[in-house]
Amino acid sequence: MYFSLITAADGHGLAAAHERAGGPYADHQWLWRWFPAEAGTRRDFLFRRQEGEGPPRFYVVSERAPLPGLGAWEARTRPYEPQLEQGEVLQFELRANPTVRHDRSGKSSRHDVVMEAKKKLLAERGLQRWADWKEDRPVLHGVVHDACARWLERRGETGGFAVERDSLLVEAHEQHREKWDGALRFTSVDLAGRLTVTDPVAFGQVLLRGLGQAKAFGCGLVLVRRGAA
Repeated sequence: MYFSLITAADGHGLAAAHERAGGPYADHQWLWRWFPAEAGTRRDFLFRRQEGEGPPRFYVVSERAPLPGLGAWEARTRPYEPQLEQGEVLQFELRANPTVRHDRSGKSSRHDVVMEAKKKLLAERGLQRWADWKEDRPVLHGVVHDACARWLERRGETGGFAVERDSLLVEAHEQHREKWDGALRFTSVDLAGRLTVTDPVAFGQVLLRGLGQAKAFGCGLVLVRRGAA
């Protein structure tokens, strides 16, 4: 496995920013160009787009090494073999697509955990819309935080990690829609905090394979580092 940081090449910041002015689907298509392969090859990389001053940067974990450069961009790549110990505490960041699966009438579908939480709260009060809740309505950010925290804790049960909920930051819950018809494609949320490794083998697979859905659109890559926040 490989870990890469893709950034604008020196002196090409404006061109790089212009190239990456599109959304998650455009990023997905562009990242594929870094990994030339025959048609039909499965996607074998995860990525996270990180915004900041100037052009964005991309963190990538992949089975194959990417090209060293492409257009106005360059990649710095190193082998990635996480060495983990049971009980160690790590800082983490994750852009996730937190969903819950429902199996009904022989069909399976996935739903955003925040929307599910809101629907449950509304149903308990016989309401249809969040705007109809006039008194004692919970703060929406609290609903988002709790729903995403519970989702991450459940994933940790099989993923070899335990989240310190008091450290958890939940930000940027966003709905991504199709430009041409406005249809909802997926949602994302940024999570960060501390976790404890409970199963090094299972968590190692999480670092290499990601968490949750929408991995093709920049979700699922867990970034970790040692040391206090």
